[in-house]
Amino acid sequence: MELTPEQEAVRGTVRSFALEEIRPLAREADREESFPEDVWDELGGMDLLSLTVPEEYGGYDADGLTYAIVNEELAYGMLAVATAASVQSLVTSCIATFGSETQREEWLPAMATGRPVGAFCLSEPQAGSNPAGMETEARPEGDEYVLNGTKQWITNGERADVCIVFAKTDREDPGSITQFLVPKGLDGIEVGKRERKLGLRASDTTTLTFDGVRIPEENRLTEVGRGLSAALEVLTGGRVAIAAQAVGVAQSALDEAVAYAQDREQFDQPISEFQTIRHKLADMRTETQAGRLLTYDAARDLDSGRPPMQAASMAKLFASEAA
Repeated sequence: MELTPEQEAVRGTVRSFALEEIRPLAREADREESFPEDVWDELGGMDLLSLTVPEEYGGYDADGLTYAIVNEELAYGMLAVATAASVQSLVTSCIATFGSETQREEWLPAMATGRPVGAFCLSEPQAGSNPAGMETEARPEGDEYVLNGTKQWITNGERADVCIVFAKTDREDPGSITQFLVPKGLDGIEVGKRERKLGLRASDTTTLTFDGVRIPEENRLTEVGRGLSAALEVLTGGRVAIAAQAVGVAQSALDEAVAYAQDREQFDQPISEFQTIRHKLADMRTETQAGRLLTYDAARDLDSGRPPMQAASMAKLFASEAA
């Protein structure tokens, strides 16, 4: 699958940045559970946090394949950074797709630079794989909505300044899920403790509790009841990003394995000369490239106007299992 000269240039630029600026920080960031904020700001300066922001609002507005390439190469350097960046893209995609002109003008130019940071609040303690079972409610009250509930496993939960929150306008009506834009500085929002994870430790994953948070009516992004379908629409792009990140992690592991096999010697020769090791490396390369091709196929379809739900899910499954 051929890349355009621009896409090749993007790959080279992001790979160099990942190797020179991100990877040297990865071990300490993971150990200390600290996010490299300076790296984030540099990514914003490179327009790599505005992949889903339209050009008229100062964004990169990347095509689907470029979007996947950036995610792949950031993950090659450090998965936690790529994860945070992909969530930023989810949030800006929601505002760009479903927001009013006023909302787009207010939020997108600044978010294109990486500040404010966004969080995507869909999952709940009792509604992870089944978002239709969510209990968070945004009850209409005059010209406001009153938000109550808890969201869990929220990437950028601590760092975020603004949240895309999905809530029912009637807790008893599963068809009332609606999407809201919620500045995190509003009264009644509490950030829970960080999840202690085996990996992605530099990425802050928390609960967010909303207790009587008052949201202006104009902060509703979708029509009442349109929130779940809107979430599923943007999450197709999110699956492509996760698949691409898995490819980046797999490629990094493969490159490390090849370098070690060429350096490590047994019986007076590099272990890369042993057929068993070569078989392992061949399998790794095959699975990595297969995951990449599935991902790029889904990424190209992002520009077709029809969300590639099946292709994105296949890519995410295969690439993540390979990694």
